[in-house]
Amino acid sequence: CSQRRKRTPRPTPRKAPRLSPASPGRGLCPVPRRPRRAGPRPRSVATPGAPAGLPAALLRTDGFVGGRWLPASAAFPVHDPASGASLGMVADCGASEAGAAVRAAYEAFCSWRRVSAKERSSLLRKWYDLMIQNKDDLAKIITAESGKPLKEAQGEILYSALFLEWFSEEARRIYGDVICMPAKEKRALVLKQPVGVAAVITPWNFPSAMITRKVGAALAAGCTVVVKPAEDTPFSALALAELANQAGIPPGVYNVVPCSRKKAKEVGEALCTDPLVSKISFTGSTATGKMLLHHAANSVKRVSMELGGHAPFIVFDSANVDQAVAGAMASKFRNSGQTCVCSNRFLVQKGIHDSFVKKFAEAMKTYLHVGNGFEERTTQGPLINEKAVEKVEKQVSDAVSKGATVVTGGKRHQLGKNFFEPTLLSNVTQDMLCSHEETFGPLAPVIKFDTEEEAVAIANAADVGLAGYFYSQDPAQIWRVAEQLEVGMVGVNEGLISTVECPFGGVKQSGLGREGSKYGIDEYLELKYVCLGGL
Repeated sequence: CSQRRKRTPRPTPRKAPRLSPASPGRGLCPVPRRPRRAGPRPRSVATPGAPAGLPAALLRTDGFVGGRWLPASAAFPVHDPASGASLGMVADCGASEAGAAVRAAYEAFCSWRRVSAKERSSLLRKWYDLMIQNKDDLAKIITAESGKPLKEAQGEILYSALFLEWFSEEARRIYGDVICMPAKEKRALVLKQPVGVAAVITPWNFPSAMITRKVGAALAAGCTVVVKPAEDTPFSALALAELANQAGIPPGVYNVVPCSRKKAKEVGEALCTDPLVSKISFTGSTATGKMLLHHAANSVKRVSMELGGHAPFIVFDSANVDQAVAGAMASKFRNSGQTCVCSNRFLVQKGIHDSFVKKFAEAMKTYLHVGNGFEERTTQGPLINEKAVEKVEKQVSDAVSKGATVVTGGKRHQLGKNFFEPTLLSNVTQDMLCSHEETFGPLAPVIKFDTEEEAVAIANAADVGLAGYFYSQDPAQIWRVAEQLEVGMVGVNEGLISTVECPFGGVKQSGLGREGSKYGIDEYLELKYVCLGGL
């Protein structure tokens, strides 16, 4: 995959298909002008000239709108963060293409919302089956464009596919209510109905799972979607579009508009302000989330946001130190520390502080291996780009200048500009950048504390609250701390907490709403109260 792809002449850009004009405002569906195609759907043509080792049949480069592959007037490059090699040129969609995708989704919504829950369930299940059949190829695409180790990419694909399976089952469990009225001649019903077109904006660190967690719920509820994937990792979203097409998901139900970093702002604004979009679902930084909220406010759209985190990892004196070290390794260094629920601050009680730091350093030196994600031994791939490396470097430099000690690591790795050594710092204080700023890299700063109250106060001092972890063998302490931590998710004696069955989301400035679980589908449903009188 590190070989440069031979450039082939790009076809003359085609205009987006002419779609039926939609009435202004949400909830008013236009009647499609052309009848739905009968018979089998055409299979798309494989992309020629794919980089060595990557699946040509899944490596799409055009946008996917209304069931068709559509190029844009320009293209942008996607690079392998490990080697810097070009993986290909992808359609650089703008506001006009985003608008066309929204219209296609809106037109499709008029019929998709009326498709039976059983049929929607069946189509999602077919999509899931195709992901499982193609899991190895999908994982290779993730490793190539994000750099994460292949084993982690394979795990992500399974996790990603499970959201489609889960929501295929939840599609048939959307229940309303009957409410007893005080008046004998009246009856009250509560219906659950799809909100409409959902704009889905996803990050690069989980380029497949962040899509299916949102899209699975949306499609199960009867909504249609327009996905804007991160500019660093568009191939995963487009590969999912290819499989959705093969699964028989109707045209316009799942649309993808990739774009470069240069056009990301205009595409995001176009999606958030379009009157035909009823719902925004975003995963990314808190700063970007606030901008999207501002745009969505003018038309009062439904919004769910999974934003930044600053997860504390607390180790109390009563903890099993070996278990805590194992949990710290799993929580901190997955995807080289580039996950929103990664532990960002390690708070260790003074009684076991030295033992924990020693064992943590030994584990890092023994089990963490930096390298290209396609290499069998690699556990730590590159960071997504040089800007990410610079952030980690800045935090380490700041901490050392203020008295922190580098226990292991501490500098860029010799493999290349996007690699950084897994780093452990001790003697960290709360005035250091790493203590109050999310890292998103392989840096583990350790803060020593005296009492439980002190640890909880430090943990809750952040203005975000996505995940938190702590290790303790004291049952009373476990209840107290679990209830007091101001986060949306708590891992108690466990460093890996994400699963499709449980709600994912945060409090404070870490976001709005929940994804996954039985609660995730509610983000795409409206409640309608129906009063029947004259009975």
